[in-house]
Amino acid sequence: MRVWVPLDAAAKALGADEVAGALARDFDVTRNGTRGMIWLEPLVEVERDGIRYGYGPVEPDDVAGLVDVLRSGADHSLALGPVEDLPWMKAQKRLTFARVGVIDPLSVAEYEAQGGFAGLRRAIALGPEAIVDEVTQSGLRGRGGAGFPTGIKWKTVAGAKADQKYIVCNADEGDSGSFADRMLMEGDPLTLIEGMAIAGIAVGATRGYCYIRSEYPDAIRVMEAAITLAREEGMLGASVLGSAHAFDMEVRVGAGAYVCGEETSLLNSLEGKRGTVRAKPPIPALEGFLGKPTVVNNLISLGTIPWILANGGAEYAKLGIGRSKGTIPIQIAGNVKHGGLFEAAFGLTLDQIINEIGGGTASGRPVKAAQVGGPLGAYIPAKDFDVPFGYEELAGREGLLGHAGITVFDDSADMLKLARFAMEFCAVESCGKCTPCRIGSVRGVETIDRIAAGDADAIPVLTDLCNTMKWGSLCALGGFAPFPVMSALTHFPDEFSGRGTPRKEAAE
Repeated sequence: MRVWVPLDAAAKALGADEVAGALARDFDVTRNGTRGMIWLEPLVEVERDGIRYGYGPVEPDDVAGLVDVLRSGADHSLALGPVEDLPWMKAQKRLTFARVGVIDPLSVAEYEAQGGFAGLRRAIALGPEAIVDEVTQSGLRGRGGAGFPTGIKWKTVAGAKADQKYIVCNADEGDSGSFADRMLMEGDPLTLIEGMAIAGIAVGATRGYCYIRSEYPDAIRVMEAAITLAREEGMLGASVLGSAHAFDMEVRVGAGAYVCGEETSLLNSLEGKRGTVRAKPPIPALEGFLGKPTVVNNLISLGTIPWILANGGAEYAKLGIGRSKGTIPIQIAGNVKHGGLFEAAFGLTLDQIINEIGGGTASGRPVKAAQVGGPLGAYIPAKDFDVPFGYEELAGREGLLGHAGITVFDDSADMLKLARFAMEFCAVESCGKCTPCRIGSVRGVETIDRIAAGDADAIPVLTDLCNTMKWGSLCALGGFAPFPVMSALTHFPDEFSGRGTPRKEAAE
């Protein structure tokens, strides 16, 4: 009898390996990706009469009492019922993550049975120009944070004249509270490979690189194994699925510098150089890796391409709001009852995401604010949770969508300390290339410390400094660092003015 236990890093951190080892004595155990319900991990699934039933969270000591239950379906305190019927699963619109948690990540047969290769086969039949048209019609935008239209980037690279072009997947997921890239690599790596192959055919690139941060050892292992399988199946190589198109790829491991999430820093690192930002122009689409035209896309963008090619760009564009088309994998973290990954069409409000889907705070205290878009995202107060989740909608509230990570804080959070953390993060992670970021972030920490000590005259200095960093920095690290600082100051001014010794409640 077959059971599924996630190999996802979050599940493993909660004991999934031990649970899988104990179950292996009685069952055929498949290590799948996570369903995204982290509060239920380790989640054990078993199939009875064609339906997957879930049990969780399961601890190693629970296994002995579960063996007969898994076989018979008898009542048990950890029984959750059919996994697909759980409210968290039923409320989603899973496109990019449709197979994650369902299949064995390294089974080509299961991948194909669940729709794999359909996008690549159609792409080969369409040809390069039509592929770019489909992606453009879909309205897909960069899921790494910048939100640049994918179709325009591809068209630029496709039109560039060069003897060699490249596809680079940015899997350097460094945002706190973000884990979508990791979950997709660990749960459905072949969809990323398929997306990169389609991108290569579309723009005339024959070589690709997946740049993964070293802190993701499980994702690196799964991706490397999947690339080997893809070559064996003809998905990669001199003749992609028997076509006239060639494409191959490999994994490159970064050292974990946050700034290497910025595309030009990543390219420098990929070339073996120090990870510092390049001035633009030239843009990477014209002079990227090794000076050649290069598509640099976020992992989620590339992982979504197979669905778009299989189902059509127009179908994808039907989802979402405004210029935010399609679905977005929302990552809910922090002080929240139900944390995890939830894929849905753009347009849910923050209130729906945090209070309905996330269940409010884990502490049971009122929600005070949420940081949206990683460590450089704005702190949005609970009174503004009516804002829809979309690029322009969040920008209209002086916020960022970023990589769609949301970190929740309850009413005990000290917003000045959180502002200081954001500025200190920038100071630590700055590549040092430009003065506003390198020096401004250090001075920012010093200025916030002055405010914390009761110097209210330092508040205008902080505001002026943030304005200089925002408009004078070379890349988004220095340019976006003011967002969390100024949002905390704007929405919670009482926590900055009239302070003597900072409050004892820690924000960590």
